Amino acid sequence: MKPFRIFTLLVLVLCSSNILLSMGKNDVETVKNNNTKSTAVPVEPKVFNFESSKKNNKFTNVLTASKYEESTGYGFDFETDANAVFTATGLNISKSTYFSVKIPEGNYKVKITLANNSNDSNITVKAESRRIMIDQLPIKKGKSAVQEFNVNVRSSYIDESNSIKLKDREKGDLNWDNKLTLEFLGSACVQKIEIIPLEKVTSIFLAGDSTVTDQDVEPWASWGQMIPQYFDTNIVITNYACSGLALSSFKSSNRLLKISSQIKAGDYLFIEFGHNDEKIKGPENTAWKSYSDLLAEFIQTAKDKGAFPVLVTPTQRRAFNSDGTLKETHGDFPDAMRAVAKKMNVPLIDVTKITTVLYEKWGDDVSRKAFVQYPANTFPGQTKALEDNTHFNSFGANEITLCVIKGIRDLNLPLQKNILKQTPKYNPQQPNYISDWTLPMSTRFEIAKPDGN
Repeated sequence: MKPFRIFTLLVLVLCSSNILLSMGKNDVETVKNNNTKSTAVPVEPKVFNFESSKKNNKFTNVLTASKYEESTGYGFDFETDANAVFTATGLNISKSTYFSVKIPEGNYKVKITLANNSNDSNITVKAESRRIMIDQLPIKKGKSAVQEFNVNVRSSYIDESNSIKLKDREKGDLNWDNKLTLEFLGSACVQKIEIIPLEKVTSIFLAGDSTVTDQDVEPWASWGQMIPQYFDTNIVITNYACSGLALSSFKSSNRLLKISSQIKAGDYLFIEFGHNDEKIKGPENTAWKSYSDLLAEFIQTAKDKGAFPVLVTPTQRRAFNSDGTLKETHGDFPDAMRAVAKKMNVPLIDVTKITTVLYEKWGDDVSRKAFVQYPANTFPGQTKALEDNTHFNSFGANEITLCVIKGIRDLNLPLQKNILKQTPKYNPQQPNYISDWTLPMSTRFEIAKPDGN
């Protein structure tokens, strides 16, 4: 267990619903533990049935609240088995409940069938390190629902000689534990979960820092873990971003090598760095030298595989001048990225400019609501106020996600056809406000801030 990580269960009343989790890869996958040799074996679909009235020997029948065990390869995680109540119609959940399944690295489609026999309700589902897959899906009394979404399950293994060099703080993250974990928030009757290896799916790979990574615990969040909910099931998000990394440390930790080993023609590589690159000292470590050179290398890595690179300038820090305008804290780095994009003829989403407009529209005080700024004792074990002007809470991360989606649409990238139709058009001059926004919080917390600033 990580230091400072505090597990607490929050009672969140949400509705039952049907959720299809999709994860993708080939029918023949690689079984890998983080530090072990791989062995190619077929990966069969897994079907978990929770309805005792429809017990079927072709499925794995889960009819009791059993804890996750390595030996069985599935079960309820993080001491939430007590929240699972079984009836003839399925698994009834009224509190945050984690269900984990041991599966190899790959992309999968997950299909979850849900029903609602009581009052109108809604259900939220998060996968792995709090990736938002289903956001408060409403289900009417007496109705059922089936939802689909794609999930990437990953390991640090690359080949017999190489693996990703994980940070110590990452090693306990749900992204790196050799299993798929789903968190159900709300009130739901889960009847079936199907996990199906995907043979063909377009991957959007993410390379970035703490503003992009899947933040494993509350109250921290980044746009990379919010964006899966906005794409259809022809897309899977594969997020290798990590807190505290610059382009150079992303490469030296073998994350670029990992992406190179997986990315294929037609995939995308979104590249957002700057927050940490600008802190590296030395005559060569400048926006116009090492930063620009490494951006070119990342771009070429994607192009060599027939994939499409997309540059994303860094999110602004929340730093205001006395006149209400935003301070420029990134120096020459956004300009350098713009120059590389122009020179190498690759699309660029200028999140630096978009977030400047966004924060200034919110203003100094209101913009605090998008960041991890909370008074003491807001969260269990939090004895001091949290005052962070770089890292977002879930509301702020979702706003940045909408900025990125705006960029995809404005560039007219082919990828825009895969954005779900109900995704709203976004205008940073007319932003959302936290008073009009909700998302159930996960039950796992860490008071220590992410690496990087």
